[in-house]
Amino acid sequence: MRVIVVGAGVVGTMHAWHAVNRGHEVVQIERESEARGASLRNFGQIWVSGRAGGEELDTALRARELWEALGERVPDLGFRACGSLTPLRTELETAVAEAALARSDAAARGYKLLTATEARALNPALRGAFEAALWCERDAAVEPRTAQLALKQALLATGRYTYLGGREVREVVGTASVRDDHGDIYTGDSVVLATGAWLGGLVRELAGPDLPVRRVRLQMMQTDPLGEALTTSVADPDSFRYYPAYASDALDALNSGQPQSPTAAAHRMQLLMVQRRDGGLTIGDTHEYEHPFAFDTVEEPYEHLTGVVESLLGRPLPRVRRRWAGVYAQCTDTGRVVHRQQVSAGVWLVTGPGGRGMTCSPAIAETTADELGW
Repeated sequence: MRVIVVGAGVVGTMHAWHAVNRGHEVVQIERESEARGASLRNFGQIWVSGRAGGEELDTALRARELWEALGERVPDLGFRACGSLTPLRTELETAVAEAALARSDAAARGYKLLTATEARALNPALRGAFEAALWCERDAAVEPRTAQLALKQALLATGRYTYLGGREVREVVGTASVRDDHGDIYTGDSVVLATGAWLGGLVRELAGPDLPVRRVRLQMMQTDPLGEALTTSVADPDSFRYYPAYASDALDALNSGQPQSPTAAAHRMQLLMVQRRDGGLTIGDTHEYEHPFAFDTVEEPYEHLTGVVESLLGRPLPRVRRRWAGVYAQCTDTGRVVHRQQVSAGVWLVTGPGGRGMTCSPAIAETTADELGW
């Protein structure tokens, strides 16, 4: 079987990975020389803790297994089973964590409520003031800026994989066939369009104007090396307001009794923080849903995040060396893990995982492979 994958972000690359590892030939086509979208502009978190129960959590847990296996085969992914801590300072925040611990799927996530002393034993860099912390053992991380490149090198080594960068697919020309902007035609047994937040052009022509997927913009930053290990990923309690696993009466009480700061509320913010292999910290993020998006980044969210991080670390943040904005595609029904649609004979569109793309992509691609009979 020959599979054509359009798009070299993490969703597309995971489809290529599954196809090659099932013995098939793959041609992967990317309009940039290498992927430059949301697959690189994220935390690299394999984030199980906040996922909605049911299909979303099942997908994330399966993806977590696949990521770990991939990390053993491709060490340059930088996979690490670091877990995550959410430090808690108030009774209202702790009550949300306790409600999460009462979930029937709490054990599958690896939830545990820790004292501040226990949390610092896991992550000594957290020297700021807090009373307790929610631990999620199943969370993990990879290196987002280099993961696709590492997977590509492993795919090239199989001899069944061809990568074509700098080519934009413009047209479906037959059953499981596409034409690029060089005039070249690629024919396979299946075509997967994994074009990320690129939802116009060919995608709109094939899927129609009512595609149930929206674009979301975010702002993030990365610092110089911290100078010590941040041994876990870190979130703040604003993440409780963002992730569906924490929905509860306790969360309602938090929202009414301890609302977000004006800046965090205006920019729909949470803190997520992961240390990179070079020691720097990736920190974010904001969420912007209304079009047209701003073309610039604004400083207030970065100031807010700096203050939150410094209060948790109990020390000044290292110099910020990078700031960026990114855009990802999210199903308008946020309860759906992904939008998977046959848009032409032998051609499938797979898009809209939202902020779950890095976490869930191995399992999303596995499901596609199973459904298409690869």
